[in-house]
Amino acid sequence: MGLDTLTIARAAEMLKSGQITSVELTKAVLERIEAVEGRVKAFVTLCPDLALKMAHEADKKIAKGEAGPLTGIPIAVKDLFCTRGLPTTCSSKILEGFVPPYDAHVIEKIVEAGAVIVGKTNMDEFAMGSTTEHSAFFPTKNPWDLSRIPGGSSGGSAAAVAADMCLAALGTDTGGSIRQPASHCSVVGLKPTYGRVSRYGMVAFASSLDQAGPLTKTVEDAAILLQVIAGHDKRDSTCINEPVPDYSAALAGDIKGLTIGLPKEFFAVDGVDPEVALAVENAIETLRSMGAKTVEVELPRLRHAIAAYYIIAPAEASSNLARYDGVRYGLSVRDGSSLLEMFCNSRSAGFGPEVQRRILIGTYALSAGYYDAYFGKAGQVRTLLVQDFARAFSKCDVLASPVAPTPAFALNEKVDNPLTMYLADIFTIAANLAGICGISVPCGFGKGGLPIGLQIMGSHFGEPSILKVAHAFERNTDFAAKRPDL
Repeated sequence: MGLDTLTIARAAEMLKSGQITSVELTKAVLERIEAVEGRVKAFVTLCPDLALKMAHEADKKIAKGEAGPLTGIPIAVKDLFCTRGLPTTCSSKILEGFVPPYDAHVIEKIVEAGAVIVGKTNMDEFAMGSTTEHSAFFPTKNPWDLSRIPGGSSGGSAAAVAADMCLAALGTDTGGSIRQPASHCSVVGLKPTYGRVSRYGMVAFASSLDQAGPLTKTVEDAAILLQVIAGHDKRDSTCINEPVPDYSAALAGDIKGLTIGLPKEFFAVDGVDPEVALAVENAIETLRSMGAKTVEVELPRLRHAIAAYYIIAPAEASSNLARYDGVRYGLSVRDGSSLLEMFCNSRSAGFGPEVQRRILIGTYALSAGYYDAYFGKAGQVRTLLVQDFARAFSKCDVLASPVAPTPAFALNEKVDNPLTMYLADIFTIAANLAGICGISVPCGFGKGGLPIGLQIMGSHFGEPSILKVAHAFERNTDFAAKRPDL
């Protein structure tokens, strides 16, 4: 087993004790990237020189006794976090070659903590998709089966972690875009409570839904990385000024007596693969055997969640993406005879089909005659869903469900059928609409060796509870320890 297979926690111990250096660890990760990236295609930008420079600086910190839990740890970053001096493309042609003059808040935090950035990961263009096939550059492949999707939109980050091309990665979750690829790639993916992590410098898709979070090899590592990136930031008006608890401390102890809610609507969804249903049922039985209690709860408005999400998210995307006009930055196609033609030509050439589809849907939903009928009504449904979750959490500590209705499907299988792809988000989007937290933890494999994830959801700022349950499950199973054979 090479150094690239280490977890954050184990690598930090070895760095602190002097068993390894950050330069050695970073070189091992860069060698791993060189060996497998050509097949997986997880990165859009690699920065080996910068990584080694950061590793040298980390070793100096460690030598002075100034090391933290992330000092010297190689991390990958989804390519919608602004990074000073490194391209930030959102996997879109309209931003190809754009180099931000500043860092996103989460980048500032991990750099301050001494982490080593090895590269920017591939994604669905502007985070719009569930497969990473909608990247303007190339699709990313699932390390467990290179003929299948890794999930999306944080598919590049999930694939990089699963393939040991980094020890952890940052992703974003707008409707499941951390949890779903984590499930498909057998890694841990955590979507924090909305407002727990600053969105400053994170290129917006849907501002009321987007949230940054970690993808890691273990639940312990997710707690470590969340500890670094969480907290108030006055530059983001949606970032909530609440104290950040000790997430690693929350992992201690057992879950005896804890109550897990099972939303009956989640377990009555049509089209769930029998292998997924069995794996999740077995996972829940494992939690029961550890002393947890289960209770059935109801989320009656869940049936409207997908419809509400696919009005709210495209509407916010339509507004956010209006800034890409070919004038101020990014791609500019100036072969028209008027300013309007330049706008149209630049946006037509710069945005891919999925982004254009969502902009059109969102613009329609926001138009004068339809705002109340569509966007306004979707907002009302969202409020009712928040109330449903509040009632559910009055009866339990956390909720459990599948992450995705099927294991990873084949590349190109659904790329021309967007409705089918949208329906695959049934288990994840409700958490984003309600603003609550959720985590995906590996819970099994199908007959074809494809990973399956268990979703644990918590109430607002309930990260300690979901981390505790996920960590307890991980300790009592061996799914997280398995790695793909690349």
